[in-house]
Amino acid sequence: MTRRERMLEDRYLRDSARALVEADVEHVKTDLARKGLAARTFDTVKDGAVDLYEEAIDVAKDNKGALAALIAAVVVWFARNPLLDLFGLGEEDDASEDDAGPAER
Repeated sequence: MTRRERMLEDRYLRDSARALVEADVEHVKTDLARKGLAARTFDTVKDGAVDLYEEAIDVAKDNKGALAALIAAVVVWFARNPLLDLFGLGEEDDASEDDAGPAER
């Protein structure tokens, strides 16, 4: 192959590659004009959240006992003060007596 043939072949390959890149850029521009970047990001996040929710449902179905124990622990945690008061183990409210001062005692 002569130098000229090699140069023409290289130029053809370069022009072909450039045409592909320019077509891709135009495709991206058209696609972004149709649907903005914010909408694409929202859709991606929404799809991820839906996938996470479906996976959580599958795990919950497989581990019903563990899920019940977790829910019970959360309920007990939020109800801990009334439960402790019920058994007489709650914190006594000494601060309200100290704030009254010596004149009111």
